Amino acid sequence: MLRATLKSVLARKLRLVLSGLAVVLGVMFVAGAFVLTDTLGRSFDAMFASAYSETDVNVAGKPKIEMSELDGEEVPALVPAEVRDRVAKVPGVAEATGDVLADGARVIGPNGKVVSTAGAPRFGENWNGESDLVRLREGRGPTAPDEIAVNAATAEAAKLKVGDRVGVLTLQPKRMFTVVGVYGYSGDRDSLGGTLSVSFTEPVAQELMLGEPGVYSSVSVRAAAGVDPVALRDDIRAALGTTYEVKTGAELAKQQTDEFQQGLSFFNNILLGFAGVALFVGIFLILNTFSIIIAQRTRELALMRAVGASRRQMIGSVMVEAAVIGLVASALGLGAGIGVGALLASVFAGFGDLDLAGVGVPATAVISSFVVGLLVTLVAAVLPAVRASRIPPVAAMQDVGTPDRPLTRLTVAGAIVGAAGGGLLAWGLSGEAGDGTLWTILAGVLVSFVGVALLTPLLSRPVVSLLGRLFSWSVPGKLGRLNSGRNPRRTAITAAALMVGIALITGVSVILDSTKSSFTKLADEQVKAEIFIDGEQSGDRPPSFDPKVLEDTAALPGVARSAGVYSDLALVDGKREWVVATEDVPDLAAIFSVVPEQGAVGPLRDDQFILDTGTAADLGGLKAGDTVPFQFSRGEARPFTVAAVYTESDLYSGIVLPESAAKDFGVPQPVEAYVQLAAGTAVGPVLDRMNALLADNPEFSAVDRAAFMADQTDDLDTLLLMIQMLLGLAILIAVLGIINTLALSVIERTRELGLLRAIGMRRAQTMRMITVEAVVISVFGALLGLAVGSGLGASVVRALKSEGITELVLPWQQMGVYLVLAAVVGVVAAVLPAIRAARLNVLGAIAHE
Repeated sequence: MLRATLKSVLARKLRLVLSGLAVVLGVMFVAGAFVLTDTLGRSFDAMFASAYSETDVNVAGKPKIEMSELDGEEVPALVPAEVRDRVAKVPGVAEATGDVLADGARVIGPNGKVVSTAGAPRFGENWNGESDLVRLREGRGPTAPDEIAVNAATAEAAKLKVGDRVGVLTLQPKRMFTVVGVYGYSGDRDSLGGTLSVSFTEPVAQELMLGEPGVYSSVSVRAAAGVDPVALRDDIRAALGTTYEVKTGAELAKQQTDEFQQGLSFFNNILLGFAGVALFVGIFLILNTFSIIIAQRTRELALMRAVGASRRQMIGSVMVEAAVIGLVASALGLGAGIGVGALLASVFAGFGDLDLAGVGVPATAVISSFVVGLLVTLVAAVLPAVRASRIPPVAAMQDVGTPDRPLTRLTVAGAIVGAAGGGLLAWGLSGEAGDGTLWTILAGVLVSFVGVALLTPLLSRPVVSLLGRLFSWSVPGKLGRLNSGRNPRRTAITAAALMVGIALITGVSVILDSTKSSFTKLADEQVKAEIFIDGEQSGDRPPSFDPKVLEDTAALPGVARSAGVYSDLALVDGKREWVVATEDVPDLAAIFSVVPEQGAVGPLRDDQFILDTGTAADLGGLKAGDTVPFQFSRGEARPFTVAAVYTESDLYSGIVLPESAAKDFGVPQPVEAYVQLAAGTAVGPVLDRMNALLADNPEFSAVDRAAFMADQTDDLDTLLLMIQMLLGLAILIAVLGIINTLALSVIERTRELGLLRAIGMRRAQTMRMITVEAVVISVFGALLGLAVGSGLGASVVRALKSEGITELVLPWQQMGVYLVLAAVVGVVAAVLPAIRAARLNVLGAIAHE
């Protein structure tokens, strides 16, 4: 039986390739994700080990506010100079060096714009001289307050050379410096991981990067000869107590690597998520392929039953065939995944100027590839295997395949499964699933897709018949319409594969377009500003501008109100809250249509704040007059008193503080501003004057309402484009499914096609008939996907109504494009099967059994 099964597989190589290709693509993403993570992880491990190679022990302060990758750049805690002196006196310390190192030194390039990176930090640091790691390539280190040295990556990006004057933005507004040196790193590296670095004299670095003199971000310790770094770490801990974090250089390198791995896991999970979609769609392809094959081999399988094969052997035969396909596809997918992972790692290293470690293939990549590939193919083959085992021996005497069965049981099952999926989705969107909300929603979507797929055969015959009438103006068109509807199950499974990709893209489009429309409507109703000062963020640290711009803007003719905004993450009575500060609370309140419920929204004292009703409730029911402690990114905790509580709106909420509080923020400069003009004032002239005021703040520009709203929604458009590109893989697999179905259908109908050719159908007409069949199936799948996706998107939008997503927008234009593309997909998918059908030998086809 095993020999017969293997011969069957090898005799149908095309079926093997088409069935396995979907698994290859899915496994490729799985393996590629693990290879990418492993390769970059080892590369950064080597880089951080090199960066801390001269540090035996490191002493750093504990940050006031701990931030995650999503929160932004963590503000380094300060280490006073006297702590460095205490560390230097610990026995076993050969040298204790105070280091100033913080993100946020932005060099202004020759085009007047800030030099950006692909996400790497832009460090400002103190110059501590050359070492085994840092080597000057040109010039010298800075010695005067207006001198800097830059790493070679910065010099190249900003087109700088020794002697050039350049502007640098830091915690303070733009200051001009003279470049006196360019340095690199061991191994002839221009940077460490793509970072741009500017080195100042120590006092200037402390002032501009840390905000006060006589402090460091850390202290690097070199142990005396023969002293164990671990023992020295313990001695320094004992000397300093628990106020500071004391770690060995190896521990610090590992911590940095682990933090990077956590950040990379987000991208890794995205790749695995789309691999899951590809494999889910692939199940439909494999299921359909095996179902068609079983139908075509009815007589062969019945003969095997007649000569003594048991039902268990029949099931085993099909499952072995599936296992062979799964093994081959998994191996190919693993190889492709290694290539994709290596390519992505190379691209990442190119952007980040990272020395790439050798491409590694971790055991997780190999194991997961084969487990996933085998599991998908075996699961997809279960139903066809069971169906094969039920073929009676008497079928060997029949010339037809297994008859189409009633759809009642399938329809009932689809209704039950669909209802279960809808219930899971509703539960997840209600927020009652707690920590499992995301998984509940994903499970609801998955089960809903299965339910719809089971219901699709009920819809396929009438819908396909209706769609086919569009092409029934010719005989090939009529035949194509009849062929596409002759087997509802086969048509439904083929269309369902395309339905999944189209539904996901449509659902995401509905959600994002509804979000944009709701945001625009709220802004039009509640925001009274006509001009916005908006910045372009190119790293973890938000851009900021000179506070003097706010004073000058308020004095411009035609400006009725203006308010700048400072922002920081704070601990408010021990709870993490994003807070803002402004120089003019009444103007900000008026611009955002803030309505007070308790107290009055007026000018604030240095120890007062206002907050919305929702935040007040989250903080234990705060009311006007209550006092709570605030801890910002800098400084010590201090009490603030509630001056007023305002009504929470869908657009504006949170805590508002006076401008004086911003001196302890992580970024003590404004990050945006809003300007309301007096009635009858033209926007253009004021806009030009404001942009002139921002000349020394190249990260910012003044824009009108339309440009600001477009900028706020650009990220959503980018997100949609990325999802469309990645879900294109699911569409590709659906195309393979249509090709596979038509190719096997052509084989199945060989005699029928030969008879049609014999009675006068030309080759072109044969190709047109196959093309109509493909287009009808693909358009049916697209229509189903548009309907399901619109329903899922509308459900999510409805669930988010309390979050301010009040407008339901169906992207009709995009949906029309998807429908047209589905028709194109059908035409493309029909090319190879149509050519095969047209080239059939007429006499041989008629004689085919």
